[in-house]
Amino acid sequence: MGVLSSSPTNMDHCIELCIKCARACEECTTACLQEPDVQARIHCIQMLNDCAEICLQAVALMSRNSAMTKQFCNLCADICESCASHCEKFQDPHCQECAKICRECAEMCRQMAQ
Repeated sequence: MGVLSSSPTNMDHCIELCIKCARACEECTTACLQEPDVQARIHCIQMLNDCAEICLQAVALMSRNSAMTKQFCNLCADICESCASHCEKFQDPHCQECAKICRECAEMCRQMAQ
């Protein structure tokens, strides 16, 4: 669909999930920084930052229909999956929910990469 057309596409759904994932990662980062075991979460926080950043970059590439969209979406899926794995190590609700959203985003990005 995009902003300039009216028919939703898989790319539109992927863009929406990437935005949702970036937001979830940013919110999870903020929550993790307030946890008493923040030192144990350093790698998770770094991965959350990477995931949020690549998701927003994927949105930009998809929005301009870049020739590199498929390759970039595949990389985005890899990073989302890694982020989910890091988040799943922590049992608090914000990490568990973020992991779920990262996995959803990874799945849709894999579809875009095909």
